[in-house]
Amino acid sequence: MPGFELFGAEEKKEVQDVLDNGVLMRYGFDGNRNGHHKALELEKDLATRMQTKYAQVVSSGTSALTVALASAGIGAGDEVIMPTFTFVASFEAILSVGAVPILCDIDDTLTLDPKAVEAAITKKTKVVMPVHMCGSMADLDALKTICNKHNLILLEDACQAIGGTYSGKPLGSYGDLGCFSFDYVKTVTCGEGGGLITNSETYADRAHKYQDHGHDHIGNDRGAETHPFLGYNFRISELNAAVGIAQLRKLDHTLLIQEKNYTILREALTSIPEVTFRRVPEKGVESYAFLNIFLPNEELAKKAHQALGKQGVDACFYWYDNNWHYYKKWKHLLEVKSLSKFSEEIQSGLRKNNRSFPDSDAWMSRTISCLIKVGWTEDEVKKRASNMVEAIKSIL
Repeated sequence: MPGFELFGAEEKKEVQDVLDNGVLMRYGFDGNRNGHHKALELEKDLATRMQTKYAQVVSSGTSALTVALASAGIGAGDEVIMPTFTFVASFEAILSVGAVPILCDIDDTLTLDPKAVEAAITKKTKVVMPVHMCGSMADLDALKTICNKHNLILLEDACQAIGGTYSGKPLGSYGDLGCFSFDYVKTVTCGEGGGLITNSETYADRAHKYQDHGHDHIGNDRGAETHPFLGYNFRISELNAAVGIAQLRKLDHTLLIQEKNYTILREALTSIPEVTFRRVPEKGVESYAFLNIFLPNEELAKKAHQALGKQGVDACFYWYDNNWHYYKKWKHLLEVKSLSKFSEEIQSGLRKNNRSFPDSDAWMSRTISCLIKVGWTEDEVKKRASNMVEAIKSIL
């Protein structure tokens, strides 16, 4: 998955452009740029690649989610439905705009269960936010139907699934807004960075102002720009954007490698009857960033994970006990621990999450996800496949 495995002359050329002109900030200093506007170029490229009208690049995937929520008018006391399996950034972004993350069960897609979403909706619900974890997606048709029925916003967190598609559309473009992470270990990396996409002119206009202190970006004089509303600093630097330009051009090539390596591993594991695979919705094509498997029960999943490690198979994750990615270890969220003080309304909303999610536990306790790297040789992938089969067979 990591794009940094493919760093080369293309990234160096784009970064050198920035170093040569000396302008590292995306706004202003037009006389010194020699025509280089890397963040703007990355936005145009991202919108084109994702088949949307607008794109905004920012400093991280967390920033992208925060800006997207703010641009959609989400704030104090609004509830945002999110899955129990995600990265902590999902609920951090929701809280940062004053809204309340509401945890919701996942199904065998490893993201939001539409039936659980329908049951979680209240008068305060404003957004449904599926997180396309580990390269694949939820049943977006079902979620879109629910959102239309209840007049809710569908916000796709596609930070781990850039390059996947649903119903022929790039992931992130199916909902009202979509977000990506371009951090160091993503399929497309800027080192640090993120982006959001939308077809809404209103959301796009708000986003480009909100991520830069509320500046309207009218005219060439930064000091004379007005501030239609409050904003914050979520800008990306020209250096980070420059890396992203070269990386995004490689996306199709990267996806082909990921699919090839994924297929070799999956075909090898199909020889083990006890191993089953994550469900990809009928209209979906995953990005092949991870191979996600189920063992028959929790005990065997834990043993398989340990056996894979002993066999030298790295980058395989047992999320059920992971501090960053599964609700059971999110004590800071469940117990409302923060350096800042939340209103009683938000605290009350957050307490809804301090309960068990047995349906999610049933899936995650059996799940192992294996990262697909793009730097492997074919011989390395085949050896890895053999080692995986041997490790898992040893515990059955």
